[in-house]
Amino acid sequence: MNPATAVKFGRVDLEVTAFGFGTAPVGNIFREIDDETSRAMFERAWQAGVRYFDTAPMYGHGLSELRTGEALRWKRRDDYVLSSKVGRLLTPARRETIDFAPWVNAGAFTARFDYSYDGVMRSFEDSLQRLALERIDICFIHDIDRFTRGADQPKVFEEAMDGAWRALLQLRDERVVKAIGVGVNEWEVCHAALQAHDFDCFLLAGRYTLLEQEALDAFLPLCEARGAAVVVGGGFNSGILATGAVEGAKYNYSPAPADVMAKVAKIEAVCAEHGVPLPAAALQFVVAHPAVPTFMAGTRTVAQLEQNLAWFDHPIPAAFWADLKYKGLLREDAPTPA
Repeated sequence: MNPATAVKFGRVDLEVTAFGFGTAPVGNIFREIDDETSRAMFERAWQAGVRYFDTAPMYGHGLSELRTGEALRWKRRDDYVLSSKVGRLLTPARRETIDFAPWVNAGAFTARFDYSYDGVMRSFEDSLQRLALERIDICFIHDIDRFTRGADQPKVFEEAMDGAWRALLQLRDERVVKAIGVGVNEWEVCHAALQAHDFDCFLLAGRYTLLEQEALDAFLPLCEARGAAVVVGGGFNSGILATGAVEGAKYNYSPAPADVMAKVAKIEAVCAEHGVPLPAAALQFVVAHPAVPTFMAGTRTVAQLEQNLAWFDHPIPAAFWADLKYKGLLREDAPTPA
């Protein structure tokens, strides 16, 4: 698929490009990216026709929003779609007092969770200030999942379904934003949120991929029925679907377990038979689902971005997908690219 392909964003009056630009890396996650590299990646994505950009206060303690705003400042505002997130408030602080992990040389702010109505309204206004742009099109409630919040997750979820929901609903009703949703690491949390409220969209990281399709059981069918759009991030399952089953391969930000390594090795064998790069299959698989208009990719270098763009547009024969299903490596009910 051409990365610049315009796709309707669920039931909302928005179109996004099938390939989105994720900005966690330009927030300096794990290691630093300089300003020049950040600017070059934004510009290369723009040249390739990418017109959907996603950021968050969390990414680099505000650094990602600052860099995103700078990169897009002189683009015509109606020419692109921008999403950010709420759920954390940033407070200026002395750098030496801040625990930045896992971010490196990030913004001089401490971050704290706040899913209250007032906290979300302040978070939204703060994001507009950091971006220095007149609007955000899509706003997600961020990180109300078990992966991030652990034992506190049930309480946090209820707080967000009250205060954060009311704030975002008001912003949507007043047409300050066009779409509101939830951005988390677990499809079950997205499913519960959609059952609780009339959300337009979700950003789901790593839980609908070439390796994992459990979201087909209940969540994705409900999204189809309700017209909710799903942005998929983490399509490489944090690494292994890009690197293959090599020593040290990462799955969910940790060393891949033996069963995952074995399944990826079998998928790689089918890839080799059909001349398909594993990462190309991983990227193109997710956007084949009718509820998934776009894949959100984050890169650290212009070369990585170029490679992702090429994989996204790499020809893949229909026989490849059929072979994966025949060999039990892909669910029979999983939509595949035409």
